[in-house]
Amino acid sequence: MATGKKGRFITIEGGEGAGKSTVIAKLYEELRARGVDVLLTREPGGIDIAEKIREIILNPAHTQMDERTEALLYAAARGQHLAEKVLPALEEGKLVLCDRFIDSSLAYQGHARGLGIEAVYQINRFAVGDCMPELTLFFDVQPETGLARINASRGREVNRLDLEGMRFHELVREGYQLVMERDPERFVVIDAEQPMEQVYQSALQALLDRL
Repeated sequence: MATGKKGRFITIEGGEGAGKSTVIAKLYEELRARGVDVLLTREPGGIDIAEKIREIILNPAHTQMDERTEALLYAAARGQHLAEKVLPALEEGKLVLCDRFIDSSLAYQGHARGLGIEAVYQINRFAVGDCMPELTLFFDVQPETGLARINASRGREVNRLDLEGMRFHELVREGYQLVMERDPERFVVIDAEQPMEQVYQSALQALLDRL
């Protein structure tokens, strides 16, 4: 799935309750105000087929889902999302701002689920080809802090991953550290323990520095 892309592909990653969705919406509005042709999207989801897969993956009732099934469903949603929405936007010269991408699968399914980062990476290489973000902002938060935010936020969806035990979320954070060691040039770490406005300002500055 190679592309002669003209746009910019930026992703935001982090554990549960890191504040990604709140901050990415503000980044989108700020970039639009500055005249940037920007597309905001998310994974899993972003387009109809992938949103339907999202419903299956994150449904709290699906606790019996096998780890390999979960990894394959994420990859399938990602491949469709990329083909249908992300690549066309990049070809049009847009800046694509995406809430989660391949690194989530590497951290969650590869490390926390124990499938192996390299094994999950190969599954996703089949799904996305050579299309990788040029910049990834990692919102780093202690699992205890993130889960406490989720419990305090009545408006946020509670998904199947939120129901996992603390050890799982600790492994997710550890997995992200391992993923960043594989490709350190692409990542900027944002301290998501800060108040949300400071997290936003840090993310905005990192984004503007790259652009």
